Amino acid sequence: MATGIIPFLLFFALTLNVHAQDSFYRGKTLLFIVGYAAGGGYDTYTRLIARHIGKHIPGNPSTLVENRTGAGGLIAVNSLYNQAKPDGLTIGNWNGMLALQQRLGLSGAQFDGQRFESVGAPVNQNQVCVIAKKSGVHTMDQWRASPRPLKIAGLGPGTSPSDMARVLEAALALPMQLVEGYKGGAEVRLALDSGEVEGMCGLAWEIAKSTWRKQLDSANVVVQGVAKPHWELPNVPLAIDFARTHDARELIRIALHDASKVLQIYSCPPGTPKDRVQILRRAFEQTLKDPDLLIEAKKSQLDISWTSGEEVAEIISGFTKLPAPIAARLKEILLPKKN
Repeated sequence: MATGIIPFLLFFALTLNVHAQDSFYRGKTLLFIVGYAAGGGYDTYTRLIARHIGKHIPGNPSTLVENRTGAGGLIAVNSLYNQAKPDGLTIGNWNGMLALQQRLGLSGAQFDGQRFESVGAPVNQNQVCVIAKKSGVHTMDQWRASPRPLKIAGLGPGTSPSDMARVLEAALALPMQLVEGYKGGAEVRLALDSGEVEGMCGLAWEIAKSTWRKQLDSANVVVQGVAKPHWELPNVPLAIDFARTHDARELIRIALHDASKVLQIYSCPPGTPKDRVQILRRAFEQTLKDPDLLIEAKKSQLDISWTSGEEVAEIISGFTKLPAPIAARLKEILLPKKN
């Protein structure tokens, strides 16, 4: 008789948990905090996900998206870590490379990247450099041979535009002047249109082809920061093909190739109950498979190639295990001392 009771008790406990979570989320609002400006790639993906995720969470909560910009996303991440209530009702959207920056000693980082509860990432980003045609530079060979540095837009340490630019400058000796402080892709587009800057690196092609349509008419994609070319960019060269030393290739591999899966992640604050984290992870994956979302993404030319919360957590954990010489070199490149 005892043997028959155990499965019943397990089923009963599971049923109670499902009902408890349904009761918790019903009538509540799930808040998405985006660390970058409205109109940019992070914001575009988040609003797409927010429109569909509620129906995949028990209790069908409503959703709200809030942009907390500044310091290259650091303001939002610090807020998520230190101020957001860990109850399963807040999800931050940020660049996971900030976790690497934090491990390297990023000033102002008030968080431990490993302690976040990762929910997942909607896309593996194919980072590219886009250069305005009016700059006179149309190819990587022309850029490498340029007698003057090109003005390249950046957001700040720990963001793809700043990080990719710095890595390429160090690994390939590209002549550039990094102009930082922009709050997101939307501001950079305006700066590019006005001639304030001449290009941007670390731009995800998956986002650029949708939100940068106007700019791409007057600019060239000159290089890709991934291991294999995107299928839509077969003739655009890879950054690693220009590397001439082992150290240069390692910098590109670690800081660009390995990072591509965590450049746009979603996380809950530390201490969020594990059962709610699992609910959000499942809902996130189901949302990115949702036929309605996929139709909307296709119309907006947004790629969906998601990474699980478990894999995101594993990659971020790996940032703590880098060999000391590589970590020291990355710190020198990605966290340059201020003059």
